[in-house]
Amino acid sequence: MAELQHLTYADYIKAHIRTVSDWPQPGVQFRDITPLLQDPKTFRVLVDIFVHRYMDQRVDMVAGLDARGFILGSVVAYELNVGFVPIRKKGKLPFTTIAEQYELEYGSATVEVHADACTPGQRFVVIDDLIATGGTMTAGVKLLRRLGADIVEAGAIVDLPELGGSQVIRDAGIPLFTVCDFAGH
Repeated sequence: MAELQHLTYADYIKAHIRTVSDWPQPGVQFRDITPLLQDPKTFRVLVDIFVHRYMDQRVDMVAGLDARGFILGSVVAYELNVGFVPIRKKGKLPFTTIAEQYELEYGSATVEVHADACTPGQRFVVIDDLIATGGTMTAGVKLLRRLGADIVEAGAIVDLPELGGSQVIRDAGIPLFTVCDFAGH
């Protein structure tokens, strides 16, 4: 961990996130976590940040948001020795679902979860790769709360605070943790 001696964990993780300009459309600075996942040491550091954060919080389940939230969320669930629940885009789950629609910058989207994804009172952490406008995370939390879940915290690798999503999430009364941010970048 010599690389970490002079960097914070946040800076170390951030240094392994690639910025792709003008993707998927002109003017967008896409934050690509693929390099972070490809490096085994960096991926382990990332997982450990989340595991250490939640290991003493009596978490019963981890939910991951479609699709990059599945990558980190399932590994964190495994390491915490708890179950994993996928929250998917509409039409992707094969069993009875409940749905939550949310607004995007241009239009709307819907996420779904299986109707039997949890029992009332189960304690959840909800994980995604990044927070942009906050719509997906807020919708996922609403779904789980409708099933009776207690949300311990929402967590993400990256916060894009200039898009306002982290504030939307906090204003909705959802505790939020992010590893790093790209403010002003």
